[in-house]
Amino acid sequence: MASPTRKIGFVFDDSLDKPDGVQQYILSIGHWLSEQGHDVHYLVGKTSRTDIPNVHSLSRNIHVRFNGNGMSIPLPTSRRKLREFIEHEQFDVLHVQVPYSPWLAGRIISAAGPQTAILGTFHIVAYSALVNAATRFLGLYTYSTIRTFDEIVSVSSAAQRFSKQTYGISTDVIPNAIDYHRFATAAPLPHYDDATPTILFLGRLVPRKGCQVLLEAIRELRDRYGHENFRVLVCGKGPELDNLQSYVAAHNLQALVNFVGFVSEADKPRYYASADISVFPSSGGESFGIVLIEAMASGSAVVLGGDNSGYHSVLESQPNLLFDPQNASQLADKLDFYLTNTTARQALADWGRAYAAQFDQAVVGTELVRRYELALQKRRQT
Repeated sequence: MASPTRKIGFVFDDSLDKPDGVQQYILSIGHWLSEQGHDVHYLVGKTSRTDIPNVHSLSRNIHVRFNGNGMSIPLPTSRRKLREFIEHEQFDVLHVQVPYSPWLAGRIISAAGPQTAILGTFHIVAYSALVNAATRFLGLYTYSTIRTFDEIVSVSSAAQRFSKQTYGISTDVIPNAIDYHRFATAAPLPHYDDATPTILFLGRLVPRKGCQVLLEAIRELRDRYGHENFRVLVCGKGPELDNLQSYVAAHNLQALVNFVGFVSEADKPRYYASADISVFPSSGGESFGIVLIEAMASGSAVVLGGDNSGYHSVLESQPNLLFDPQNASQLADKLDFYLTNTTARQALADWGRAYAAQFDQAVVGTELVRRYELALQKRRQT
């Protein structure tokens, strides 16, 4: 028997303007829920996007750096206006992204009526001791609203451990989600669909994402192993771009490394499908690793990930795909092996495509709907 259609509000303090992991989670699950007939709304901070239906921009935000990444946080929002908004909309479910600010999400939760189910998804893992301490403080500061949740889940075992450590809450794991079909059916870009092996990096060009380590490994591949018949695509933008380009020029890697720039969500699947090896050398701050799953779903590439807690939780059954994100020589060794061993490369690409299917938005979304219904039943029987 199909679940009844519900009015669901995704609550997120940040903007939807950037394609980061939490934004992708919200929009992927939200799109699938809409396709199932649910009335999905996005209750977010200051957002300029107009291409998404039912976006409610509810605060003024300021930009900060947190956990090795840029983000925006809300300034205090009028309690009265939020209460009037919540009373007018009458949501069945509020799905809150955790951690959250007391000045937007916290006030939305406080305004919710007793018939509204409140679920949370815990998304982060600390990149530093400062972030660890700040998250503990935020957990204490928002305790009065945290205790009103029907359930909080985590996107990975790494996030699950961190939520217990900082918030003192026990959570089940319901992972991040992708539109599996969109990636699995993507065709390579014509200008990369040839016999030249392609190594792909896709991500923000900030220190913790590790593109510098990849370039150092590429230099070793050429100098130590003599590899020259391959290409590297660096997809992304960020403050490290000039330094990375200077490194490539200083070591005469221009013939091997191509800086593609920002890649849109629409084009991203085709870049993944064009790769033979996708490399994500992030040193930390990753709660899951949605890029790993997207690359696996493309079915054409071996996926190598820096051994941080989030990526480890995704690749723990294939530890040979993990490497020390501070060790360019170790990454060079792995790249050499997979460039020269096409049988192993194809076997792991096939494994990745099959493994990634469990993260399809329909699989994850169905489990979330089940949790929504259980919470609503409890709410409406009391």
